[in-house]
Amino acid sequence: MIIGKYEFNNEEQANKKIKALGVETNEEGIEYPTHAHAVVTIGHVIIEEGTYDEEGEVITEPVLSDKYHVDVMWQGLDAHPYGWSTYAVTPSDEGLHTFLGIDYQEYKL
Repeated sequence: MIIGKYEFNNEEQANKKIKALGVETNEEGIEYPTHAHAVVTIGHVIIEEGTYDEEGEVITEPVLSDKYHVDVMWQGLDAHPYGWSTYAVTPSDEGLHTFLGIDYQEYKL
């Protein structure tokens, strides 16, 4: 198992890459993965916190990244799948998400 962290240009691009890993559709029309990889879509992360008053009203809106973030625990691979390395990022820490406490720095691509 290895872990990759990715920043895509938008959600649609990320979903296209995820779907290309392999999905099927059941009788109810619900898609499900046909691969063993654990994919976590994080979305647009906060890069600057917002400020709020005592009632929770927004004083300053938070600033979100313009990139769409996805983490993947790859099973049976030793490199990024085709087309994924372009979007790979390598944070110097664990990042915003971990897989059940598995050390990203130890298992990163």
